[in-house]
Amino acid sequence: MKIVSKKMKTMDGNEAAAYVSYAFTEVSTIYPITPSSPMAAHVDVWAANGKKNLFGQPVRLVEMESECGAAGAMHGSLESGALTTSYTSSQGLMLMIPALYRLSGELLPGVLHVSSRTVGTHAFSIFGDHSDVMACRQTGLAMICDGSVQEVMDLTAVPHLAAIEGRVPFLHFFDGFRTSHEIQKVEVMDYEDLRPLINRKALDAFRARALNPDHPVQRSTVQNPDIFFQAREAANRYYDALPEIVEKYMRAIGRITGRSYHLFDYYGAPDAEFVIVAMGSVSGTAKEVVDFLGRRGEKVGYLQVRLYRPFSAKHFLGAMPKTVRAVAVLDRTKEPGAFGEPLYEDVCSVFSSSGRAAKIYGGRYGLSSKDVTPAQIAAVYENLKKPEPMNHFTVGIDDDVTHRSLPVGGEIACGDPDTVSCKFWGFGSDGTVGANKNSIKIIGDHTDQYVQAYFEYDTKKSGGVTKSHLRFGKRPIRSEYLVSRADFIACHKESYIGQYDILSDLKPGGTFLLNCSWGRDELDSRLPAGVKRSLARKKIRFYTIDATKIAAEIGLRNRINTVLQAAFFRLAGILPLEDAKKYMKQAIYDSYRQKGGKVLQMNDAAVDRGAAEVVEIPVPAEWANAQDEPKRERGGLPDYIKNILIPVDAQKGDTLPVSAFAEAADGTVPLGTSKYEKRGTAIQVPKWDPEKCIQCNWCSFYCPHAAIRPFLLTEEEKRGAPKTYGTAEARGRALEGLFFRVQTDPLDCTGCGSCAQVCPAPDKALEMVPLETQLPQQANWDYSLALPRKKNPLDKFSVKGSQFEQPLLEFSGACAGCGETPYMKLLTQLFGDRMYLANATGCSQAWGAAAPCVPYTKNERGHGPAFSNSLFENNAEFSLGMCLAVLQRREHLAMKVRELLGRTEDGALKGALQAWLDGYADSNGTRERASAVVAAVRADAAPGDRPLCEEILRESDQLAKKSMWMYGGDGWAYDIGFGGLDHVFSTGVDVNVLVVDTEVYSNTGGQASKATPAGAVAQFAAAGKQTGKKDLGAIFMTYGNIYVAQVAMGANPNQLVRVLKEAEAYPGPSLVIAYAPCISHGIVQGMAYAQPEAKLAVQSGYWTLYHYNPQYVTQGKNPFVLDSRAPTVPLREFLRGEVRYAALRRTFPERAEALFQKAERDAAKRFRYYRRLAQQLA
Repeated sequence: MKIVSKKMKTMDGNEAAAYVSYAFTEVSTIYPITPSSPMAAHVDVWAANGKKNLFGQPVRLVEMESECGAAGAMHGSLESGALTTSYTSSQGLMLMIPALYRLSGELLPGVLHVSSRTVGTHAFSIFGDHSDVMACRQTGLAMICDGSVQEVMDLTAVPHLAAIEGRVPFLHFFDGFRTSHEIQKVEVMDYEDLRPLINRKALDAFRARALNPDHPVQRSTVQNPDIFFQAREAANRYYDALPEIVEKYMRAIGRITGRSYHLFDYYGAPDAEFVIVAMGSVSGTAKEVVDFLGRRGEKVGYLQVRLYRPFSAKHFLGAMPKTVRAVAVLDRTKEPGAFGEPLYEDVCSVFSSSGRAAKIYGGRYGLSSKDVTPAQIAAVYENLKKPEPMNHFTVGIDDDVTHRSLPVGGEIACGDPDTVSCKFWGFGSDGTVGANKNSIKIIGDHTDQYVQAYFEYDTKKSGGVTKSHLRFGKRPIRSEYLVSRADFIACHKESYIGQYDILSDLKPGGTFLLNCSWGRDELDSRLPAGVKRSLARKKIRFYTIDATKIAAEIGLRNRINTVLQAAFFRLAGILPLEDAKKYMKQAIYDSYRQKGGKVLQMNDAAVDRGAAEVVEIPVPAEWANAQDEPKRERGGLPDYIKNILIPVDAQKGDTLPVSAFAEAADGTVPLGTSKYEKRGTAIQVPKWDPEKCIQCNWCSFYCPHAAIRPFLLTEEEKRGAPKTYGTAEARGRALEGLFFRVQTDPLDCTGCGSCAQVCPAPDKALEMVPLETQLPQQANWDYSLALPRKKNPLDKFSVKGSQFEQPLLEFSGACAGCGETPYMKLLTQLFGDRMYLANATGCSQAWGAAAPCVPYTKNERGHGPAFSNSLFENNAEFSLGMCLAVLQRREHLAMKVRELLGRTEDGALKGALQAWLDGYADSNGTRERASAVVAAVRADAAPGDRPLCEEILRESDQLAKKSMWMYGGDGWAYDIGFGGLDHVFSTGVDVNVLVVDTEVYSNTGGQASKATPAGAVAQFAAAGKQTGKKDLGAIFMTYGNIYVAQVAMGANPNQLVRVLKEAEAYPGPSLVIAYAPCISHGIVQGMAYAQPEAKLAVQSGYWTLYHYNPQYVTQGKNPFVLDSRAPTVPLREFLRGEVRYAALRRTFPERAEALFQKAERDAAKRFRYYRRLAQQLA
């Protein structure tokens, strides 16, 4: 065994895999997908900064347009003799499958690192299980699995080394999120220890076999039935030899690390009678339970699978105790319709041919990262001990429909009793998760403690509940499950204290830190009785701090993370406070130096004040007997809200049984559920001043969450309003006799401040004030919504008039100040009551379809957007399918209408039917014509007409002309979905496309796309993007029959509304490309300035407004209209206002200057091109 000083570092599983794989990688071809993207991002940053692999070069990394492309490029690179690696998961891995067969068939030593993640079925999930990797088990790739961050660090080299020597490509996987994003203190492999392990003879042979015209061969022939079978079997010997090769390299790693690894590792009693077989992150928990039960004298064990393919029966049986009577095989996937899940079937097959008498039972666990607790593992052992154990069971859920779930007893404490556990309740986007990552790294890297951190959050882009689970102690931590017995709990949002059961997980005598604005004298009246009882009865040490106030005073707005991080270090006592502050400030520098000195200074101040301003609160003894106030039940709630949304929002989703979803097994959910959440997450909300308001409706127009709206009232409605319901006389001839009010929904507002920033009133009619001051306005909001719907007195295709239409997108999970959602909200106001919406996976899936609530809603007639999603890459084709179905179904209805028209004698019915046929393709008035047909058909009493009338009524939902839309971001339209979009446009189908261009992959963390301009810093463009932005609009204008436009809401709202009206009415394909400021841009002034930033983008020539309408040609006009003026602001003024550009000047100043000059040339060239188009004659 090699004796060296250990190099310890705190990192997550993705970084560990990236670090070791970098050593063996020459070329990396990648495409971003959660949760694997950070691996490639690390490689990109290291390569940009010149880090060398084992061959003395930086890795050459290329971001492709899709995972299919990444796999194809990987194939080509391997064929040409470069050791090539990629990183992916879930749907991305599915796209790679065809190429994986080719890699294995040609015996190419590529390695694919996978943060295994759920594959979309009835719903999408970004969280982890093995459904993706199990779909690859017959591709011919060898498959190896790790169970912890340390195992990832130790064993990532094995697939690379074994692939080189064994000539079989590898799929190396570990659990998404539970391992990929879990942070642990690990012993780091030294590249120089790995260098001697490479089989240089095998590597030379690989390079010699590579395609090269200097010694040419041909591969990929087409074989016929006479020889294909035999040729396929010729690869057997490589797979037969592979287990011993892998075992050899595992032993070599063991000699370096002192940790023993084998193809199958057994842990437990040598004479065990009951054994669990599984792989992945469950292993640490299973080992804890084995120790716990072993101390009670039970003969149990756990067998961890490492090499899953090829599955070596010899090594498996050699590791399994001969005394075993019953085996439970746990699969982290579901294979509907199969006799059992994959690992279970493999184990059954091995035992059936071995002659051993053990009984084998299969079970499913932990799908979509569902927490796997010691109690669940204990329940599996209890099942094995029964006279007739349940087979094909589930554990961790309550299956009250098919009754396949095991009963789980109370939680058992089997972790290291000396380990300190902490839990932090945060708010999505407040920085809590980032601060805790820094905290655990500081503890790990600057003490002798082992550490672990795992982060729990939902799918919303912003505003969801986050829970950070931190542990640290003197010994390695195996507890791969959430903290449920904490020594320290912090609640970073005061509203949570009344919403969630936060203190139930805190141990007696533990410490509780509450971020709140309440003084000591207010706590008695503010804290719920249950919280007070817990504080007193558990003898909890109670502290408060007003981090929100401190952050605001410093200038950090709602970024309270640094303040609270400093407070934690003061209370935790894990480090001397001054040392902790020093390390925090260094971490701040490392994290934020690209954002400039001011940001660094503000965060440094936050450290000092956070450490100094924590207040200890004595807990009165009488709190132990605090009495609960009577609960107010919300009556009249729909079943979905009562049975699913409310429990999930209360963090009780894990307790819901299968029966709660039995009637929606296909994933269907009702619309209009976001209005029930009432999260109250804003710190400040707008207050309206009717005296200053000019009634432009801009505040509503630009609101990302539909939380501020204008209302019109009659005199009678005004008299019946609450006392605080101020109004003004409505302005405009069409509004005479009406009263006007702008109303905020304080509990659904996110407090972004966008409305206040865009308000054009000379004295600003909106002021951002503390949420608490506006809570009484909730009654006014409710009154406003209850007002009878009025026919819009204005043209809805105007900025002001559009806002008197009901938004059918409200209270989404988008980031505060989002530049994307206002476009879709407007679209629903204009067309939502008859809209089909094919949504490309991305941000719009996260903010628009995050269970349990959805923000799309219905109008008073029950009409609203029909939303669905297929995949990221095929959204255009998915939308085309919708279009074809609607065309076919409407034409079938038209056949019946024509038939009835030809036979009925009813004059009124004839008139309604003929009017409908005449306006068949006309959107204007389509709802009115549809209603007239329904009324006339129902009134027709002629017996001979009834069969046709009944048939028309059954299909009456096809009467109104549907508005067909596909929607997605630049990652879809410019990259992965571009080919599909092009094909759908080539068909000439009447479909509308809205592309919200954030110029990065916003949903997966800000990776570069083909929409990213030159000079922008993004993931996979760490040194600034070298190439210019793809001009999607110009490409599609070349067809000549596609309506194309570029818009920017903040720059010209009138142009936007006009374009949407024209695009939807255009009888053919239309494409609207919308500039969408994003939090990934790092707008220096903050997201409240997203719309002014879009205006500056246009004024500086960064973004150009235009529309191209082929119908203008028939009118003798130029089809291209340039809606932008020549730039009036220097481009660099815009670039300086966004961190994605400004950061490049700090990290690579010379490169920044060259790229910014290129950006200026690109912008000028683009504007000249558009101006030439505008000057051409029709």
